[in-house]
Amino acid sequence: MRDKYMRFMASKGAEPVNEQAVATIYGNMRADINQVYSKITELEMEVSEHSLVINAIKPLDQSRRCYRMIGGVLVERTIKEVLPAVQHNKEGLEMVIARLNEALEKKKKEIADFEAKYKIRIKKGDEVKDDGSKKEGSAQGVLVGPAGAAEQN
Repeated sequence: MRDKYMRFMASKGAEPVNEQAVATIYGNMRADINQVYSKITELEMEVSEHSLVINAIKPLDQSRRCYRMIGGVLVERTIKEVLPAVQHNKEGLEMVIARLNEALEKKKKEIADFEAKYKIRIKKGDEVKDDGSKKEGSAQGVLVGPAGAAEQN
């Protein structure tokens, strides 16, 4: 429930009330990016599998029997019927991957803007990665641990 509230606040442009809220929103943003990366990877593996199937059946006789799994049911067709469907599915997956990459770039920009706005630095072990804006006497930023660290609390 709290995560939904924080996401709602972030999506509506409402200002977080404290450093913990900023850290939570930032963690959620990083988790969203990780989910998009995972989905892209998963779909790229499916495209690769489709390519393997296409390359395997393309040189064969078009009237040869071929089996295809549709909704958990194995159906018998010919290569002539299956090949266009597999190619169409592959093209659809590639379009989805392209859209996800666009969404990923948008999310990366959002997180970069968020990091700049709240002067977020990521702490990794003993070292602290600074975004290059070291100014003496400047306002303090938020120090955030690795992604997922805030969710463990």
